[in-house]
Amino acid sequence: MIRALSQRVLHGALALCFPPACALCGGLHTPDADGIVCGACLARLVPMPQPQCARCGHARLSLSSPGPAGDGPTGAVAEIARCRWCDRLPPYVRSVRSVCRMDEGTGGALVHALKYGAWPAVALPMARRMARLSYPADVVRERTSLVALPLGRTRQRERGYNQAEKLAESLAPLWKLPVWHGTLVRARETRSQVRLTPSERATNVSRAFAVQAAGRARLRGAHVMLVDDVITTAATLNAAALALLDGGARIVSYVTFGRAPDPGDRAVTDLDLDSE
Repeated sequence: MIRALSQRVLHGALALCFPPACALCGGLHTPDADGIVCGACLARLVPMPQPQCARCGHARLSLSSPGPAGDGPTGAVAEIARCRWCDRLPPYVRSVRSVCRMDEGTGGALVHALKYGAWPAVALPMARRMARLSYPADVVRERTSLVALPLGRTRQRERGYNQAEKLAESLAPLWKLPVWHGTLVRARETRSQVRLTPSERATNVSRAFAVQAAGRARLRGAHVMLVDDVITTAATLNAAALALLDGGARIVSYVTFGRAPDPGDRAVTDLDLDSE
């Protein structure tokens, strides 16, 4: 009782002398469950628009994708046209989900703070939102573990940590799943994917990952959740998923915090989100 009271007094004194500042906007704020990031910045995240593809989680409202087939005055149930984003996923990838868009709102700033700003603590509020993502029932039932996308040695040494691993470690207790550290490794260094074309991205990460011999036994038959901060063309995650499959995994799903815009995607301001 006395110890708990002393801790509250100490925390109060520290907050008075060193008021918490948001890692994104720098504004002072009252600490809450996500104390490192203020509520205003978190409220400005722009979620992936609805409706979404049930498999890949990408918004179906796109300027370049066809609308539902079969719509007509007869009232027949429409068939959903093939999802163009799913075409980039191999058949052993079951499902993909992302929290927010990277081109609008504060999603990009959060990822930048985690990845380049030396703010590993922002992984917790990010993971809390990743934990709320809705997956198909079979994914929730079967998922065995979390595997973080590994960094190359040079980048990990520069940052001091792997941002995907921080997200996986924060997500693990929320989903009550273990993180399988060291199961997946970088087999070789790769160039940054930022300025590469989709085909160059795929070539850059081809066979860039491998499964450690010690991890093959627990991978056998598993449904693995592969964790990363952002998904763009899926080339990197697909290369990692192939290594997991070769290592014995039965199937892989992806979970990321952000998703980069795809050519043809509408801006959120162009979407009619009114239900009327």
